[in-house]
Amino acid sequence: MDNILFFLTPKAMCAFLSDDYTVRQALEKMESAGFAALPILNKRGEYRGTLTEGDLLWALKNMCYMDMRQAEARRIMEISHRRDYVPVRVTTDMQDLVKRASAQNFVPVVDDKDTFIGIVTRSAIIKYCSKQLFPDE
Repeated sequence: MDNILFFLTPKAMCAFLSDDYTVRQALEKMESAGFAALPILNKRGEYRGTLTEGDLLWALKNMCYMDMRQAEARRIMEISHRRDYVPVRVTTDMQDLVKRASAQNFVPVVDDKDTFIGIVTRSAIIKYCSKQLFPDE
């Protein structure tokens, strides 16, 4: 297998945040989506980073002082990220993809114009490897 598109969850099937969301909107979206980390996109669909539950927790403590009214006034792009999930291009080789997926829940995938096209989850890679290693299960 040498094409990461095999593992891709397309943008239309991904939960994501808009870069103009408030902290409160991000909290609500993450809660409803049920994910601990979501990609952030701008209005042009370009990948801007990843927001994690940890990032939100520290933002609430440091920026909003646990006040939800303040969480409505602060934008997610004001939040520091412990680390960003670096995106890959569709031409990325499998070795680099697996290396990145081993350190994060998902790998954002962008096209040649840096437009977000989807994600590759660590889970999808593990399921594929499991089928290859244990075909009878």
